[in-house]
Amino acid sequence: MSEWDSGRQSGLGERSAPATGASGAPEQGRDWKLIEKLVMSLQSEQRRSRRWGIFFKLLTFTYLFALLALLVFPAGQGMQPSVGEHTALIEVTGTIAADEDASADNLVGALREAFEEEKAKAVVMRINSPGGSPVQSGYVYDEIRRLREEYPDKKLYAVIADIGASGAYYIAAAADQIYADKASLVGSIGVIGSGFGFTGLMEKLGVERRLYTSGENKAFLDPFSPEKEGEVAFWEEVLETTHEQFIAQVRAGRGDRLVEDDRLFSGLVWTGEQALELGLVDALGSSSYVARDVVGAEDLVDYTRGGSRLEEFIERLGASVGAGFAEQVVQSRLEMR
Repeated sequence: MSEWDSGRQSGLGERSAPATGASGAPEQGRDWKLIEKLVMSLQSEQRRSRRWGIFFKLLTFTYLFALLALLVFPAGQGMQPSVGEHTALIEVTGTIAADEDASADNLVGALREAFEEEKAKAVVMRINSPGGSPVQSGYVYDEIRRLREEYPDKKLYAVIADIGASGAYYIAAAADQIYADKASLVGSIGVIGSGFGFTGLMEKLGVERRLYTSGENKAFLDPFSPEKEGEVAFWEEVLETTHEQFIAQVRAGRGDRLVEDDRLFSGLVWTGEQALELGLVDALGSSSYVARDVVGAEDLVDYTRGGSRLEEFIERLGASVGAGFAEQVVQSRLEMR
């Protein structure tokens, strides 16, 4: 190799050595920047996670406290505002039965509270119910009559909204006066006992009924056995007796305001306008009208009692979807309709 070649190679070697050393520092700087950026990103992510964790914990505690409040304070109880003279309002909504909002326990409790409240000038029952249990209706009727005697200066008015029929009208008949809209459905003073018979279906399916009882009437009106004339006749007696009790209570409550009409206690339902002509109601008007123009205390304060809001929430989730169907299929139930 010539001296020129050796020098050229030597020169190249001398020039390339610093380049390698110079490029290491920038590469190392970029690595540190990437690491720093990654650490900062992780720290930011941790801060966000902590904030969201705190938010969801607060949301959970708020939800639990809300459920606890709804459990402790049933709907319509313990939440009465502090007001002056007013008209007490009690809602009678839906089926009148022991396990419904319109149960005797709830209605009687609300009535007692309303009558005992000195600032309540009068009581209005706003009714929107097709009826229900004659027993539950009878309890409420008797309590209204008792409270009216105990507080003779405080009037109770029944106001029928869409419908006040059967057991609901039974309750209304105990009021001092009954109001309704001209299109309200009123009356249906009658009793019904319903059930099902599956004997024909069982024969088609080849199902044999095996029933063992102690007591000749223990299987009374069994839906899976053929009807017996004696049992049907006895059940009709029960219905007729209950109907007579219903009629007697309506007559006691309404007195000579009733117009004698053969159809009055036949189970027919009337419009508010027709009911006014028959003496089933005293006048046409709403609950606001009664509070403002009849009582003279326009402010309506709700005294209605019902199940807890937690129970209502659970029911809406469908916890008892099949209960009503099973009850209708298996049992016969006496109702005022």
